[in-house]
Amino acid sequence: MISNIEFNFDPAATPIWPVRSADLAAWQAAHPGPMSAWCDSNDFTAVAGKFIRLPGDDGTLAGVLLGMGEGGDKAADYWAFGSLANALPPGLYRIEGDLSSAAQSDLADHAALAWAQAAYRFTRYHSNDDAPSGDGSDDSDKVARLCLPENTAAAALQGAIKGSFLARDLINTPASDMGPEELADAAVALADEFGAKANVIVGDDLLAENYPAIHAVGRASTRAPRLIDLRWGEGDAPRLTLVGKGVCFDTGGLDLKSAAGMLKMKKDMGGAATVLGLAAMIMAAKLPVALRVLIPAVENSVAGNAFRPGDVLATRKGLTVEVGNTDAEGRIVLCDALAEADSDDPALIIDVATLTGAARVALGQDVPAIFTGSDDLAADLMRLGETLDDPSWRLPLYAPYKERLNSKVADLNNVSDGPMAGAITAALFMQAFVSQPDRWLHMDSYGWNDRDRPGRPAGGDGLAMRALFALVKERFA
Repeated sequence: MISNIEFNFDPAATPIWPVRSADLAAWQAAHPGPMSAWCDSNDFTAVAGKFIRLPGDDGTLAGVLLGMGEGGDKAADYWAFGSLANALPPGLYRIEGDLSSAAQSDLADHAALAWAQAAYRFTRYHSNDDAPSGDGSDDSDKVARLCLPENTAAAALQGAIKGSFLARDLINTPASDMGPEELADAAVALADEFGAKANVIVGDDLLAENYPAIHAVGRASTRAPRLIDLRWGEGDAPRLTLVGKGVCFDTGGLDLKSAAGMLKMKKDMGGAATVLGLAAMIMAAKLPVALRVLIPAVENSVAGNAFRPGDVLATRKGLTVEVGNTDAEGRIVLCDALAEADSDDPALIIDVATLTGAARVALGQDVPAIFTGSDDLAADLMRLGETLDDPSWRLPLYAPYKERLNSKVADLNNVSDGPMAGAITAALFMQAFVSQPDRWLHMDSYGWNDRDRPGRPAGGDGLAMRALFALVKERFA
């Protein structure tokens, strides 16, 4: 239960009218008298994101007008509901007007999602915090609540909220309380909730089970590395495998990061958090897939037994990897997980990782980079991301750059021989561990919001998770 959302429609709730600037005069004509006059006297012109409370004859709140500016036809316009949720007094509200019609159900769903996200708070370490928690109903009388239009896909919305809140909580939790063991516990708890099966391979058992690359990266930590393996769904359904980078903290290893470079490294398991959130959405929606989630969970630490620059590592696939830089550890742990994912011959492999600064330089913090051997897969995800305002952008798997990963002592190096095209060469490294690149999609994500925006609070975030869910649903449902 999300504290600021009611999943049953209540016609007695206070109405909210989203109104475009061009439609404001028509709305006023349909609502003559005090409410129309109040708009004029307050010089309300329906500027995007601006709102006005409308008084009733008895002085109570009769409704709310939310300005949509010249927009109102795209999901991005409805993030404004995220600001509105925190600006209105406590009470129950409903969406009125065209947005409540069946034809506008997708936009209504997005408005409700933005409203729900406004309730998110990460308060685990606040000793005296009166803010709404966002994860229960005890504080529902303290917040503005939105009851959903009757045409809203309530179950899908609940799944989207659950997945988003789960990803945010996991990323926001500091590494002191979110190490490999705690990340595995979160995955097992999710599996238990949805009747899935979870298996965790820990420590030296990784060597016995032939996951040597995961073990090599995580062995220097006092917290043992592990591979999390979650399975859900019917065995004869199309197989979908999600792989998430679970580096719970990244010091850079012996190629030590700077102090500034370590500040946000609790989010280096953002890929794992994103695929767990996505898995929650898939299982909540009961999509007809045989789902598998693989998460290599490690801490990249510095100790006497840390892997070193120049070491040659074995991998599950049999390829050997020369370590050019210990701070490029994410692709090393992922290569074992990708090889295992590939062994199942799934219809689709999706991996998500907070992998390279190069992707952020190219596309910024809000737009994850995607790589795939399938033009259709890339085009579909980008189209859905544009519709949902959950964007990503394709970068090329430019084959000539593979030679930059050449090694004189091993099958390949984990970093290229120069500073350019870092996101592409990282993706090309991982491509070496999948046999069918047209059935594989790699996402290089920031996993974080640096600033508060309506419906998108600062902190951890499973970027493009809703677009990935829409892609899975479109392909398999």
